[in-house]
Amino acid sequence: MKKLYFTIAIGSLIALASCTSEEPSDESNQSSQGGKISFRAEMDTRATEINNSNLNQIRVSGFIGDQTLFNGIDFTRGADSYFTSENDYYWPGDNTKVDFVAYAPTQPGGTISISPSSQLLSDFSPASNIADQIDFITSSASGTKEANEKQGLELVFNHRLSQIEINAKADNPVYVFKVTGIRIGQPVSKASYDFKANTWTLGTDKAIYETTYNTPVTLSATATNLMGDNQNAMLIPQQLTGWDPKGDPTNTAAGAYLSLRLQINTVDGAQVYPFPSNGNCIWASIPIDTEWEAGNKYIYNLDLSHGAGYVDPHDPDPGVDVLGGPIEFTVSVVKWADQNVDKPMNE
Repeated sequence: MKKLYFTIAIGSLIALASCTSEEPSDESNQSSQGGKISFRAEMDTRATEINNSNLNQIRVSGFIGDQTLFNGIDFTRGADSYFTSENDYYWPGDNTKVDFVAYAPTQPGGTISISPSSQLLSDFSPASNIADQIDFITSSASGTKEANEKQGLELVFNHRLSQIEINAKADNPVYVFKVTGIRIGQPVSKASYDFKANTWTLGTDKAIYETTYNTPVTLSATATNLMGDNQNAMLIPQQLTGWDPKGDPTNTAAGAYLSLRLQINTVDGAQVYPFPSNGNCIWASIPIDTEWEAGNKYIYNLDLSHGAGYVDPHDPDPGVDVLGGPIEFTVSVVKWADQNVDKPMNE
């Protein structure tokens, strides 16, 4: 494949607001403390991302200066769409400012350490199976009883991972392209996130992420999403360095690439890929060198109409073109040679 097409869509922000409980409190409580802290979700995002329909719990920590009001408390969505904790926490009655840090899901993987001075997610690694990967969102805000008890404190959540979608098409009337899986090869697979600085610190580990399926997807002139319903990849933001299929076919440098688990046949039935000489070779790849940024969705649109990339670096014949150039012929015509045949008519 000679060209790689991709478009970038910015992921929507997620808004959460806090509000006071609608339950009445007695006068002594009103004089010494504010209303109960609860949260309300207001979101409209893609199906694979955390959204109103699938966000049922958030984990929140609250701090007053260098003191901890509460740490790592789960707030769960109720029937009224408010998120409340099992034990109630209240706004300080003297109007002291409270700083909040929140994230979801409550167990994103890795190790979370939250304190007034340091807020880290350490050694985070996405699941190796793309279908098992999940979104990760965070928010921080400050509020007081006077400013936020009645009108609520808004928490604006941002996506901290990059979302990857792979589509493919093939507008070619003489070949049939069938896909049974996708692979995202060799991005950095472990990193730590700093809530305060909003930065990722990348490790050195890399991994191959993939998903496969039994029912083939037959490509057509219209691009098809190969990820399956709600199964886009959620990976660590980073600058990718692409695989060099000709200079480093076995990918010793661990360059990044996309692969399709691919079978190619002619419309007359002949199989041209996998190659007959190595029938277990089923992945076809293309290098990628995109910079993935947090909160962005990257939609790779692969066009196989005039080529199908290179043999995957982990298969036999790595780096070899899956399809060569168009079959062409040079034609020459031998001149007629006169041959005289004498035949008498009186025989």
